[in-house]
Amino acid sequence: MGSQSLPEPVTAAGRDGLAALLARPERAVVALDFDGTLAAIVPDPERARAHPGAVQALARLAPRLGSAAVITGRPAGAAVRLGGFAGAPGLERLVVLGHYGAERWDAVTGTVRAPAPHPGVAAVRAELPGVLDDSGAWHGTWVEDKGRAVAVHTRRADDPERAFEALRAPLAGLAARHGLIVEPGRLVLELRPPGMDKGVALAAYVRESGAGSVLYAGDDLGDLAAFAAVEKLRAEGVPGTLVCSGSAEVTALAERADLVVDGPAGVVGLLSALADKLG
Repeated sequence: MGSQSLPEPVTAAGRDGLAALLARPERAVVALDFDGTLAAIVPDPERARAHPGAVQALARLAPRLGSAAVITGRPAGAAVRLGGFAGAPGLERLVVLGHYGAERWDAVTGTVRAPAPHPGVAAVRAELPGVLDDSGAWHGTWVEDKGRAVAVHTRRADDPERAFEALRAPLAGLAARHGLIVEPGRLVLELRPPGMDKGVALAAYVRESGAGSVLYAGDDLGDLAAFAAVEKLRAEGVPGTLVCSGSAEVTALAERADLVVDGPAGVVGLLSALADKLG
């Protein structure tokens, strides 16, 4: 494999973050979203797979870092399975924070740690078919049961954007009745417990790691909280780099990012370039 050139962040803060990572990689945390960042977005989430080069690139980079983590809204075990992370040489210290940090899988032990599910999720699961039927948006929508959350996808509907907008209010009402919140994403509305998001998970992980720098890569609205966490860490003196796995569907992250790459292939290229640079 030829050496890849390292793209340069467009902001001074992003350049400082990348410089700190390269200067002291053993004190750096690299954290990555899964869907849309390491894996392409597909109509059926169960068919998502990590980009063909993702595991190899991450496995080359991770041993040179203080820590590498995947932070996802999926159950931790599902991300491990779909990513092909378990048992991968080079990823012996990988951590996967699932359900926005409510679950944690450590490659060292191969086990998932998690608290009891929020009772509102079961209530929402039972009432959801009726709410979808009443809204007239049942046809073409697809419900993904994540165990600790329930997600309604509209990507398969005849008019995905219209179905997405039509469901915002009724799903917000359903969530509120049972103490949950609605997290919008790329043609998906996820009903999940409050209090955990990727920002909370990332900030806690960086503190636990004692990191001297952090790089976070994401693609969707749920990653904005992680971006905000990195910005807060930077204000506290921890250099950081915000990477957007770019898509035409979501532009909010690109506007906040220090570096925009072309989807999962671009993320893999960035990880490979970092590994090349660190030798």
